[in-house]
Amino acid sequence: MQVILVRHGQTDWNREGIFRGRIDVKLNAAGLKEAAVIGEKLRGTDPDAVCSSPLSRAMDTALRIASYRGKQVREVAEFVDIDFGVWEGLSRGEAKARYPKIFKKWEQSPERVKIPGAETLGEVRGRVLKGLDLVLAEHPEGVVVIVSHGLINKVLLCAVLGLPNSHFWKIKQDNGAINIFTYSARGTKLVLLNDTSHIKSVDQIIENNRSPENPLG
Repeated sequence: MQVILVRHGQTDWNREGIFRGRIDVKLNAAGLKEAAVIGEKLRGTDPDAVCSSPLSRAMDTALRIASYRGKQVREVAEFVDIDFGVWEGLSRGEAKARYPKIFKKWEQSPERVKIPGAETLGEVRGRVLKGLDLVLAEHPEGVVVIVSHGLINKVLLCAVLGLPNSHFWKIKQDNGAINIFTYSARGTKLVLLNDTSHIKSVDQIIENNRSPENPLG
């Protein structure tokens, strides 16, 4: 079994550093172009299923991937973005100013954070693994594409690699990123991580990684 895990294309709130969570922010012009490029990149695959978070930024990305193979996109509620509670709709600066202690812990130990009204990373991990198990049970062989969100992808990748959520910030997920991992009798193997070569040049990737990651998941 091979899983192709994709992060959706860019939204205005991605670019502006605003916590999105369950708010249904649509792809912007750049994100729509990224979705098309991702679809073209994966054109040579023949997935048994294309699954997506219900939010439009993921669904619209998944639809472009599916369109190249005449597939239908299946919404999987377990892959929806985290509920960020009171942080949803706030910029990074606003969240830091209003909740300084929580924000500091989010940057240092995200696995221990409880944002008011929000899910914890542990809760996210439980539901995302449930969704993965459901998909894999229906497609035990072949290829499955899952389109989700940066934070969800990080938590899922930690889980399938047997890493605790304390490793959350050690995994990078850019908009439009493609990851691949496989399941076999020998266990899980990570084949590809945060590939954005279809979108960015090598120079862009190097430049982007010189700056601290925006801690919005």
